[in-house]
This record gives sequence, structure tokens and C-alpha cells, in this order.
Amino acid sequence: MLLKMLFVGLGGFFGAILRYAMSGWAQTISKNSSFPIGTLAVNLIGCFVLGFLYYLAQSRGIFSPEWRLVLFVGLLGGFTTFSTFGNETMLLVQNSELNLALLNIGLHLILGLMAVWVGQLLGKLIGG
Repeated sequence: MLLKMLFVGLGGFFGAILRYAMSGWAQTISKNSSFPIGTLAVNLIGCFVLGFLYYLAQSRGIFSPEWRLVLFVGLLGGFTTFSTFGNETMLLVQNSELNLALLNIGLHLILGLMAVWVGQLLGKLIGG
């Protein structure tokens, strides 16, 4: 178990650094300070890369379980968890679970925004 956590941590270390660099770069070249284009770019790139690598892993079995941990959970998880959300939602659609896919989208969006709002309210209450 400790070795698995190290694999995830190693990938996550590089994924977080890549997210920081890529998001900042995309935001800078967009010359738009009001729309978070850097976050959008990272999320879209992460979704694309996860979809591509997941297909290769499933169809050709080219990644060992250890490399799946490093790449999918660590690197791409550190880069963006939105890619995991996108992949899991697409798997539900592909498995003809459209209701579950829509529920997944709705819950992530609504509950995620609510959680941010509640967190901000709690911060105001505690921090003044």
C-alpha cells in the first residue's frame, strides 16, 4: 500500500507542477484577466489526455497497474480531477447509463458550487 501511495504521490507532484505552469501560461497568452482560460485549458487538456491514455490502457493493456496509478491517479489527478469526472461520465454514457451520467453532472455542478459557497460562508463566520 505504501508503494502505491508513493506512485500516486510521484505522479501528483509532477501533475500539480504541470497544472500550475500550463494554467499560468494559457492565462498569460490569452491576455484575458476576467475569464479563467488557464483553468479551462488545463481541464480540456487533462480530459483529452485521460481519454487517449485510458483507451490505450483498455484496448491494448500497455500500462501496468503501477503505471496506471502514476499516470491516471497521480499525474492526471494532480493536473486536473476534472479529467476523471469527464472520463467517468463518458463511461456511464457508453454503458447506456444516461440517467446516472446526467445525475453525475448535475450533482458535481450543483453540489460543488454549493460546497464552495458554504465554505466561503464558513470562512466569513470564522475569519470575520
